Parts: sequence; structure tokens; C-alpha cells
Amino acid sequence: MKPSAQNTLTIAGAGLAGALLATLLARAGWQVEVFEKRADPRSVGYEGGRSINLALAERGLHALRQAGLHEAVLAQAVMMRGRMVHHPDGHTALQRYGKDDSEVIWSVHRGRLNLLLLDAAEAAGARLHFHARLDRVDFDAKHATFVDDRDGSSIGHAFDVLIGADGAGSALRGAIDQITPLGERFESLGHGYKELEIEPSADGGFRIEPNALHIWPRGRYMCIALPNTERTFTVTLFLPLQASDGMPGFDALPDAAAARALFERDFASALAHIPDFDADWAAHPIGQLATLYLDRWHLDGRAVLLGDAAHAMVPFHGQGMNCAFEDCAALAACIAGADDFAGAFAAFQAQRLPNACAIQQMALENYLEMRDRVDDADFLLQRELERLLAQRDPERFVPRYSMVTFRRIPYATALARGRVQRELLVEATRGHTSLADVDLAALDAAVRDRLSTLDPD
Repeated sequence: MKPSAQNTLTIAGAGLAGALLATLLARAGWQVEVFEKRADPRSVGYEGGRSINLALAERGLHALRQAGLHEAVLAQAVMMRGRMVHHPDGHTALQRYGKDDSEVIWSVHRGRLNLLLLDAAEAAGARLHFHARLDRVDFDAKHATFVDDRDGSSIGHAFDVLIGADGAGSALRGAIDQITPLGERFESLGHGYKELEIEPSADGGFRIEPNALHIWPRGRYMCIALPNTERTFTVTLFLPLQASDGMPGFDALPDAAAARALFERDFASALAHIPDFDADWAAHPIGQLATLYLDRWHLDGRAVLLGDAAHAMVPFHGQGMNCAFEDCAALAACIAGADDFAGAFAAFQAQRLPNACAIQQMALENYLEMRDRVDDADFLLQRELERLLAQRDPERFVPRYSMVTFRRIPYATALARGRVQRELLVEATRGHTSLADVDLAALDAAVRDRLSTLDPD
């Protein structure tokens, strides 16, 4: 479709996905209106409900390149080479994400990124409306009502197309579901998170290694820390909501004193760098972790969902934002390549829904790996073999993390290939403690045989 002066594309939500999509569509020539329930963060400061740092990877960078924004974003990001694992005895070990510094991820601050994307959307020609919460939609009349929660006033808005980028609690999703059931399912992880902060050192530098994602794995729970450009680290504790079987839970941490005792026992090396621990603990609420599944993402050609509004996921593969940005680029391409919006939205759903389901599953699996396996001897041997096989047959054996993070191979393909590769690694290392015991020639043949029918691209 070519942009038309008669068609206005209306986006609910001016967060990361909404602002980037507005930029892409406005740059393509569409008239774009964006409505956001919060105040303009460029005027009042960022008010996001979460501040978990984001890990920007190739999928997200690709979408930002299409909007001409990747250089500006990387200028405010910190490179992370891999996981810096903090063991209970105090020693640390870096587990690289990729083969070298050409394969890294980037820690970006959610609030600053949102400000940059809003400026870009407005510069591209999108019209932004704040203090405008989507309240109700008449899909037959193509009329939406937005409410200003400061005074309860409302404004009506006639739309041609309504796009939901309004997050996991999407009002547009609820409105569509009243017309056509979307098969909505929320599955709680049973774990929550609490945020803290490591401040800069006395001389203004980083207190710990800046170019890594730090992780303190402790079985069924863990703590992580991601760097910020101002030399701080955003620290996040992930813990079961309910204590059980000798494992701690948030319900057993009624105050900062109890939390401090947990950190003194399990995360002492992190606690040493958090001088304002008690105040931080009291200031930040416990966040919830859940996965949102839908069977359907659109209402014919009138409305469509993307990002967290369509497929919220747990944050343990660092792909929530990257997946949402990939959604934005895919939706813009589907609109450009279709004859009408119904066809565009159907094509978008067919392309993206299976891939969203795949990365949701991989994110859940990665939580188990991060908290349970990064300090496991069998896992470390398998990682060593994985790197070796990637060197021996780089076009066929691509580590799953690399497929997800450093390439744009469809998530569903990465999931399928990753399963086969995982089986090969487990079989080859079973009963062994060293790669010297592995029959590499036989394994090379198995790789060729079992991966040849799965196209990595």
C-alpha cells in the first residue's frame, strides 16, 4: 500500500515500540497519531513502571537502522561481552556471548531510549498526544475515546486503523477481545523481581567490570547487574514469590533487614557495592513476571497488536525489546507490501506469532540456564564443545544464543535448530569430563546429518 492522505494510522502507546513504529510509518509517508496515557516524559521526566535495563541486540539494531537511529542509541549504550558469573566462593568467570567483540550486546536505559524515540517520532512527522488513555473503542464507527486521568475529561478520535503498542495491560487488546476472542492466557512465572543500584566508585568510575552482564546464580534464584553510561549498575534480584523447600521467597523478606541478611549470605560481593541498600529496597516495589499468549493479534483491517500487547515475555533472553522492534519493522513492511490493511495484518500475524511463541519459550528456558546451570560443570563442558563445533562448521552449527542474539534467523528456526544442537552436545559429552574424550570426527558427521535439513537462514 502507498500512504494516503485519507488514511491516518493511530497508535495507542508511546513507549519503545509505539514510538519506533510511529517513526517508521511517518518516515514512509503515513499520517500517524500517537496517544499515550502518561505525561510527556521529555517534560516531566521518565515515569516508566520498570527500569530493568534492556539488552539491545542485532534484531533491535536492525529496526533502529531502518529508522536511522542506531548510532544515536549506541552512543548512550554500554557494551557487554558476556556473563560475568559470581560464584558463591567469591571468584568470577567471564562467559563470552560470542566469538569475540564483534558479537556483543548493549545495555541501554529504558527511559533515555524512550526519550530519544519520542523525539525521532515527532521529527518524522508523527503527532503525539499525552495524558490520553484509551478508554473505549467503537470498531463499527471507527471511533476511539481517550481519557485524561488528571481531570476525567475525554476526547473522541476517528481512526482508520488502530495499532496497539500499549503494553502487557493493553486496553486495545481488551477492546478487541470483546469483539472477537483472542485466546488470551497469562502464565505467571511464580517469581518476581526487585531493583537496586550500584553507584559509581569514589573516583567516578565503575565499581565492577563495566563490559559485562554480572550474574550471581544461586539455584532457583539469582541476582544480575547491568551497566549504565553514568557508571552505575542496575541490579535486579529475581526470587520466587513464595518461599518453599528451604528456598527464599519475597514473602519471607518483610523488610530491608531481612533482605540484607539474604544478600549477606548469598550475594555478599554485590551487597558490598550497594551502600544505600536499605533505602533502595524500600523504594522499589516487587515486580511481577508473566508470559502473555494470544491466538490472534488483529481484528480484520481495523486493529492490530504488537510488542508486549501481543506477546509479553519474561526478560531472561534479553529479547523483549528486540522482538518488539522486529515487530515494528515487520508490520511496516507488511503494510507497505499489502493491498489493504486486512491483508497486511494477517500477513504480519502469520509471520510473527509463531516466532513470538518461540522466543517466549526460549526466554523461560534461559531463566533456568542463568540461575541453575552457568556454574555447572556439565554445562560448561557443553559450552566449550559448542564453541568448538561452531569453529569447525560455522555455517551449519550456530549456537542458539548466537542465532537469537547476533543474527536475524527467525526465532522459530533458532528454537528448532537449538533443540537438535542441544541433543548433540548432551550425547557427545555424556560421561565425559574433557573434550579430549569426544570423538570429533563422528560428531562432525552427526552435525552434518542431523542439521542439514534445518536451514539456518
